[in-house]
Amino acid sequence: MSSPQITLTARLSPSAIDTRRGVVRLHPEVLDALGLRQWDAVRLIGARPSVALAAESDNLPGVALLDDITLTNLGIVEGSEVVVSPVTVSAARSITVAGSRLATTAVTPQTLRLALMGKVFTVGDAVSLLPQDLAPPPGADVTAARQRLSQAIGMTWTNELITITASDPDGCVAVAPSTVVNWRDGARGGAGPAQTTAGTTQATAQTTGQSQVIEDAVIVAEELDTSPAEAPLPVADLVGAVDAARKLTEWLELAFQRPELLRKLGAEPRLGALVSGPEGVGKATLVRAVANAVDARIIEIAAPSIAVLEANAAAGQVRAAIAEAGRNTPAVLLVTDVDALLPATNPPPVATIVLDSLRNAVNTPRLAIVATTAHPEAIDPRLRTVELLDRELALPLPTGKTRTELLRVLMRDVPTESDVDFSVVADRTPGFVVADLVALRREASVRAALRQKDSPEPKIWAEDLVGALETVRPTSMSSSDNLQTGGLTLDAVGDMAEVKQSLTEAVLWPLQYPDSFARLGVQPPRGVLLYGPPGCGKTFLIRALAGSGRLNVMSVKGAELMDKWVGESERAVRELFRRAAEASPTMVFLDEVDALAPRRGQSSDSGVGDRVVAALLTELDGVEPLRDVIVVGATNRPELIDPALLRPGRLERIIYVPPPDGEARAAILRSSARNTPLADDVDLDALADNLDRYSAADCAALIREAALTAMRESLDATVVTGAHLDTARETVRPSLDPAQLASLEAYAQSR
Repeated sequence: MSSPQITLTARLSPSAIDTRRGVVRLHPEVLDALGLRQWDAVRLIGARPSVALAAESDNLPGVALLDDITLTNLGIVEGSEVVVSPVTVSAARSITVAGSRLATTAVTPQTLRLALMGKVFTVGDAVSLLPQDLAPPPGADVTAARQRLSQAIGMTWTNELITITASDPDGCVAVAPSTVVNWRDGARGGAGPAQTTAGTTQATAQTTGQSQVIEDAVIVAEELDTSPAEAPLPVADLVGAVDAARKLTEWLELAFQRPELLRKLGAEPRLGALVSGPEGVGKATLVRAVANAVDARIIEIAAPSIAVLEANAAAGQVRAAIAEAGRNTPAVLLVTDVDALLPATNPPPVATIVLDSLRNAVNTPRLAIVATTAHPEAIDPRLRTVELLDRELALPLPTGKTRTELLRVLMRDVPTESDVDFSVVADRTPGFVVADLVALRREASVRAALRQKDSPEPKIWAEDLVGALETVRPTSMSSSDNLQTGGLTLDAVGDMAEVKQSLTEAVLWPLQYPDSFARLGVQPPRGVLLYGPPGCGKTFLIRALAGSGRLNVMSVKGAELMDKWVGESERAVRELFRRAAEASPTMVFLDEVDALAPRRGQSSDSGVGDRVVAALLTELDGVEPLRDVIVVGATNRPELIDPALLRPGRLERIIYVPPPDGEARAAILRSSARNTPLADDVDLDALADNLDRYSAADCAALIREAALTAMRESLDATVVTGAHLDTARETVRPSLDPAQLASLEAYAQSR
């Protein structure tokens, strides 16, 4: 007999107590329906399966409140569906975990076992080191676990996450006192006395002197596996990065195989390179593939993991990695996300020591240093000097054609239906990098597996890939950025044919048909300003425009970018356009743009507004061209916007959204009432003719108020009558101001 299961809507738990705990809060009725008691384990299925501890909550029965770690383990976002069912928990005979360099160095298996007591997990789950103290199991020593973790790692121990890489048996398991806990790759090697001694040495290093910390770091670095977990890709599979791979290959071959040639020509046979590009574009993968192609060992330093260490320990680990690389040449020292260790602003004290170590390393024969970053502007300038990283490679965002080839490579060994058209999927994934396409493949695989559980030859369908786009979004796009279209398209917008055509030409054409503009030798418009009376559908038009075009949309309220701290508003503007460029093709929607870019010289905010306007003008029409990014502003006070923003090359297309006429009002009323049963005496066309000075929002409010009027008469009402609409008109009055309409009409004629 199969276990009962219930499909619920996932929401992030608002309780700080549940944060990073592996807990799902369910309504008591749901617990009863599943036959569960509080703190029983449950199986959860989202984009991938996971498990959690079920606790009681007073939330809605159809909602599951998940902590942040559980949401991540399921691979879903808020609002997604999650399937909940009971699960049997087995006591683990052994588990293997992976973690940061800091955790694997400092935490013994005994301490790790204490931290994991009382939790449930499956292979692939991320687990916090926070002890399970919401409902600790009998015999659990939560206080001892906290003390040991604090001594071993320091103040940052509460932020550490580990990943379960293997368990015996498989499935949902829990740690028991007899469970053998191992770090992956034998970094800590089980739970024997040797590990206890090593952990004690690391834990007491802070009190026994700096030299002990460095010595431990060197020992750990020497024991680490310096090869990647997976075999490097062939260079031929580096779709979209072929030119960068060719350059890096040539540089490494000269430095490793032809040093005498460089010396004869007056150059030192050394190599320091910086590889930049958006997050997830494949920078580290490129370096690994090229190093493997030239038969060079690769030793990696994860800069974010090193950055959280105490200064002497961090310096010791860098020196140990360099020493390891120097003993086995030719070798490539790969420093990933180097901006975390060597930031441009407020560099830590260890930065100088690390830079000195790298300078010495780059002069080692047949040793190359390659650093990667997604934020080249945030790197310490001393790293990019001539004697260090004097060469740079930039990996671009994949184009539509590149995404098609990437999908072919990623799906090469995956069984797919013959009708799957990768070019169609590529067209619907603007701004996606390699990591996003891998996530798309994973989500499509999960969907296919759920649909074909009993099929002897399961395959991925085109519907699986398209459906995966509902939950997978570009890495560069956060949930707060993304504009929710609700399935709207321009076809759903009644009337306003001229406005829709202007928006299509100014916004969609430059992003969808760049070749046409290039063929005719003209630059496409960079920005559009929508203006009109309040409530007349400017934001609605933008949502419909976003739904019609295959592009990413970043929605920003003008006032959201304003900050009282000096320089923060300008930084927010720069960051906005940087993220837009990484997610291109992108439409940046600036709502209430008059609050962001008012006329300069007329504010009393110590010049903050003026500096923000200058930053916005620079981003729109500065030295660095804006590619595949369209800016759309909306306002009902266009006369307040700085005139420099409205000249050609910036928000050059100015489109007036007029108030709805009788025909448009009738269309709006019909759209608003499409789910409202109307009586036979209701004539929406006649009603629309009598709604002079009603905006689109007023028309929608009128239908809503009429329905509420019917409910006031009787909660069992089934239709809305003409009398209800007449009563609603007494409450919902026209909001359009004749003086403002005249002013906007005059402004439109002057443009």
